[in-house]
Amino acid sequence: MATIGYARVSSTGQNLDRQTDALTTAGVERVFVEKKSGASASNRPELAACLDYLRSGDVLVVVELSRLGRNLLDLITIVNTLGERGIELRSLKENIDTSTATGRLLFSVMASLSEFERAVINERAAEGRASAKARGKTGGRPKVDASKIEAAKTLVAGGMSAAAAAKATGVSRASLYRHGIGTVTAN
Repeated sequence: MATIGYARVSSTGQNLDRQTDALTTAGVERVFVEKKSGASASNRPELAACLDYLRSGDVLVVVELSRLGRNLLDLITIVNTLGERGIELRSLKENIDTSTATGRLLFSVMASLSEFERAVINERAAEGRASAKARGKTGGRPKVDASKIEAAKTLVAGGMSAAAAAKATGVSRASLYRHGIGTVTAN
């Protein structure tokens, strides 16, 4: 039985010391570290290596659940997969230990509350969009006047730079590029 740690920060500018120190204090034997967004478990090679390294009877320790996964579905999938393989999870901040009935219950309750919170946020967003639509606001990117796009196209065809054509027509360079004006096409 081994105690293995996993630490993650979202960007290369962030520091892993706080997490690695906490994991070392908790007695982990090996720590897998990653500097990558937690949005998707499938795009984290160190997490994959950590999960592959774990064996039945091992304990995976994280400083907090959000380091293992920010996406509820990924987090639940990881914890369920660990359980099926006979691997326990310990989260130091939330004081969750899936080797106990209380820890499994607490994890399930927290996962349910997180799912509920996400559903409420989605409902509020949908209500906000419906309210804006009722007031005539459609959201999204504003439509660019087709005549301005054509004018910019003519100017660029005449030798003007995309930046100058954008300024002359009042259309952003990004809009011109999205319409294929001022870009170089490969043969």
